[in-house]
Amino acid sequence: MNKYERLKTELETVGNGKMKAFGDSMLPILKNGSLLTFEKSDDYQIGDIVFCKVKGRYIDAHKIIKTDKSKGFLIANNQGFENGWTKIIYGKVIEAEFKNQIIYGKRE
Repeated sequence: MNKYERLKTELETVGNGKMKAFGDSMLPILKNGSLLTFEKSDDYQIGDIVFCKVKGRYIDAHKIIKTDKSKGFLIANNQGFENGWTKIIYGKVIEAEFKNQIIYGKRE
């Protein structure tokens, strides 16, 4: 089981999970190697950083930039690249830690 399948299972069964995210596409919000805490939600909104599936591919930490009742959610990185529309969101980032410091938090 890869890290995406493990996180998906954790979100579906216990409602939360953690995973490290790599890359620079979410700078300056998230840093390469950030440890992300995800939580399943019934309500996803513009600005949420989510773990989802777009066009058959897992996206582990990009944000919702638009919503549409028929299309779902438009997912993009923080550099202007749009991944595409999806209706499949597994959870959202509620906290990001980098080098033992909290760099992002969006707990309700």
